[in-house]
Amino acid sequence: MSNVPDSLHYTSDHEWVQVDGDVATIGITQYAADALGDVVFVALPGVGDSVQQGAIVGEVESTKSVGEIFAPVAGEVVEANDAVVDAPDTVNSDPYGQGWLIKVRFAELPNLLDAAAYTALIGE
Repeated sequence: MSNVPDSLHYTSDHEWVQVDGDVATIGITQYAADALGDVVFVALPGVGDSVQQGAIVGEVESTKSVGEIFAPVAGEVVEANDAVVDAPDTVNSDPYGQGWLIKVRFAELPNLLDAAAYTALIGE
C-alpha cells in the first residue's frame, strides 16, 4: 500500500503538491515511483522557466519506462532539485522528502485532490 500523506495535495497524474504561501513544491507520489521502478534519470525545467498548468515540464526515467512530469500549477520555476538529477534513485527512496522535483511560484492554486480522493483514485 502506498504512502499518501494527509498534509499534501495531489493530481490525477500522480504528482504531489505542498503549498507554502505562493510557492508549490512538486514531486511524484510513492505510487508513481513504485510503478516506475528504479529511477535512473530525471530531467527538470530550469529556474526562471515559465510553466503552464497541465504542460509537460520534465521526465522521470526508470529501467522499465519513462514518465512525464506535468505542472500541477502555472507559474515560474523558482527552484529545481539538482540533487535528484545527480541521484535519481532519491525519487524512489524518499519521494515526499529529498525526492521533491521543482518549486513553482504561482498566482492561483487550482483544484487539487486531497489525500482521501487520491487514495480512492489509486484504489488503495
